[in-house]
Amino acid sequence: MTSKLESLRSVPDPPQAGASSPAAQAGASSPAPQATATVAIHGGEERDKPHHAVTTPIACTATYTFSSTAALRDHFEGRIEREEYGRYGNPTVRAAERKLAALDGAEDCALFASGMAALTTTLLAVLKSGDHVVLTSDVYRRTRQFVGTFLSRFGIESTLVPAGDVDACAAAIAPGKTKLLVTESPTNPYLRLADIPRLAELKKTTGARGLKLLVDSTFATPINQRPLELGADLVVHSCTKYLGGHNDLLAGSVAGSAALVSALRDARGVLGAVLDPHAAYLLLRGIKTLALRVERQNQTALRVARWLEAHPAIERVYYPGLASHPDAAIAGQLRGHGGVISFLVRGDLDVTSRFIDGCTIATIAPSLGGVETLIEQPALMSHYELTTEERLAIGIRENLVRLSVGLEDADDLVADFSRALDGVASTAPGANGAGASHVAEEIASHVR
Repeated sequence: MTSKLESLRSVPDPPQAGASSPAAQAGASSPAPQATATVAIHGGEERDKPHHAVTTPIACTATYTFSSTAALRDHFEGRIEREEYGRYGNPTVRAAERKLAALDGAEDCALFASGMAALTTTLLAVLKSGDHVVLTSDVYRRTRQFVGTFLSRFGIESTLVPAGDVDACAAAIAPGKTKLLVTESPTNPYLRLADIPRLAELKKTTGARGLKLLVDSTFATPINQRPLELGADLVVHSCTKYLGGHNDLLAGSVAGSAALVSALRDARGVLGAVLDPHAAYLLLRGIKTLALRVERQNQTALRVARWLEAHPAIERVYYPGLASHPDAAIAGQLRGHGGVISFLVRGDLDVTSRFIDGCTIATIAPSLGGVETLIEQPALMSHYELTTEERLAIGIRENLVRLSVGLEDADDLVADFSRALDGVASTAPGANGAGASHVAEEIASHVR
């Protein structure tokens, strides 16, 4: 255990461009196949399953029996592969891990109880006292909180650099001290894109021996982007989102080389953030429709984003598929641009709230990536505990809306948003019931 965790910090860079192992592929040929519907359905699962089931059954057990002490010794001495205790592994969880490894083009994958559990376990395993980590400033706020509040207690230093600024990342790296570079792509909520190949190149150009690049690719999914092929060492997903796809499970994954993931799996056994087999079963079910869902959400989000950008009541739209996006030049790294759109309503906090309240299809809720369209006002949801000044300091404006499109008909969603904007106009001071084409005029008095 100790030796694996210590060696984790000196593991050589894994082979890129979809390198894979027999454990990850379960019958697939090398190099790893693209993240297609076929891989999502069949990848990582045994063809012949227990009891002749079509789907992988739930192995609902906390512990496992041994037929003899000789079998016990065979297990611990590595002559046979099998499960021992629920905190160290489960057949249903293993099947989901193999499927995700195939999708990400990784040698191996480890599943955790949530996306945050996956990330925090990785950070605790990779970093030690005296190390330094570089994060882009728009990574998930709980990630920043964990690094800045918790890891700092253990003598681990960190630097935040502006989103999309590769030069700032390079300048922040201290050779011999910086061990991890953490970024998301796309980010939340402004959907900034990381230039992953350029970030990966920093491992060579900065002389930072042992530096690992970790990419949180939750918003992209393996359908739209495979960071390991672009040079990342580890890819993280909050499987709660698109991979599960139905807003009914919590899970997180980390994929990469066999050596890195093996050490993370050992750390998981100590820290205890294991995934329940029932959640793994739901995850397997969700992944099988991942390609279809993401393709539909890519299409719907692009249409809605274009419609919003042309609407006079909308101040600005942030979506990687639009030419107006600040990272449009590198959007080609994505196969599709995802199902999340962020935009600014022409109005203040209350005007924006009335728009959201007026939606009848989009549901007010945190999270994203499910079959249902979800909408939220970050100032009143994820960042409610902050003051207005604190929110503005990190770019969370009161008129910001984050929209996660689901699988509803695009025409119905556009009509829903149009009615909601009409409703804002009809309740604004001096409103005269004008239609959507006059919404901007009706709410102009509310713009700060």
